[in-house]
Amino acid sequence: MTTQSPLLVTGGAGFIGSNFVLRHLRNAAAAPMVNLDALTYAGNPHNLDSLAGDARHTLVHGDILDRELVRSLLTTHRPRAIVHFAAESHVDRSILGPGAFLKTNIDGTFNLLECAREHYATLDGAERDAFRFLHVSTDEVYGTLQPDEPAFHEDTPFAPNSPYAASKAASDHLVRAWTHTYGLPTLITNCSNNYGPFQFPEKLIPLVLSNALNGKPLPVYGDGLQVRDWLFVEDHCSAIETVLAKGRLGETYNIGGNNQQTNISVVRTICTLLDELRPKATAYADQITYVTDRPGHDRRYAIDARKIQRELEWFPAQDFVNGLRLTVEWYLNNQPWVQNVTSGAYREWMDKNYSDRTATSDHKGVTA
Repeated sequence: MTTQSPLLVTGGAGFIGSNFVLRHLRNAAAAPMVNLDALTYAGNPHNLDSLAGDARHTLVHGDILDRELVRSLLTTHRPRAIVHFAAESHVDRSILGPGAFLKTNIDGTFNLLECAREHYATLDGAERDAFRFLHVSTDEVYGTLQPDEPAFHEDTPFAPNSPYAASKAASDHLVRAWTHTYGLPTLITNCSNNYGPFQFPEKLIPLVLSNALNGKPLPVYGDGLQVRDWLFVEDHCSAIETVLAKGRLGETYNIGGNNQQTNISVVRTICTLLDELRPKATAYADQITYVTDRPGHDRRYAIDARKIQRELEWFPAQDFVNGLRLTVEWYLNNQPWVQNVTSGAYREWMDKNYSDRTATSDHKGVTA
């Protein structure tokens, strides 16, 4: 096998997937990539516009549930690895419509595993030794933490609390089973909350940015004191590259940013950055509106990333202050991208998700 055997990436037009593809292909000597994406609302081919004309990147519009398509891609391109990002990933959407999450995250992962198993059986020699199936997952499979509990580690029992988290936990179990039962060479990563360029504006940071710039309320669930460990997407992509290159087969690696922040602290920091970078007559923080909390909202996530640091010598490069500034600047400089993705369908979903959430007190006295 040559070093130019491609990677097959699923969901490579989505937020994390597109950042991974762009990072990989910034290296002029990088191997080609076959990018399979269903191009649903969160899969945006414009994320990859900078790769136009790059023969190393092949975008295939298709579904991971399409077994014949996946088989044909494996047979034709003979990738050295499958990097599996494709997933339904937004908790609020999973509450309103869980069926799509079970279909994509569970059935889709099962289909990929079966196709990978069939393909792996045809390999021998160096191709067989090099092949990997890397499954990208989430810290939400572990459930929630109390304020004084230690961070999630790789052996923390699964306790998912949303349809999204349950579907990802199920997919993690499938990957593990295909390793132990069939010998498929797999790797699993469980990451904390990502942020950065190209994130669809249903998630907290891009939603707050979009609403702030359009003079809309900045919705904060409950008291806003939910804690998340924030990971800059570029750091996440570098960790995935590291696990793919050096990870021990059959192992799980937790990836975190060492940046625990309350939601309200994140929102207020964004407002402060916008006051500096895009000032207006009134403070952006005046738009903060506390709304009824979502059902089953996990209180705290935190990642113990010592295993990947110890075994693979990976560490995040960005602290939260600098990473968030880079993110805010990217969104300010790429407003046409934001306007393109916030289509009528997006506005209809936002209306559906937030219309029944009553505003509570403004909590102006709350500090983070």
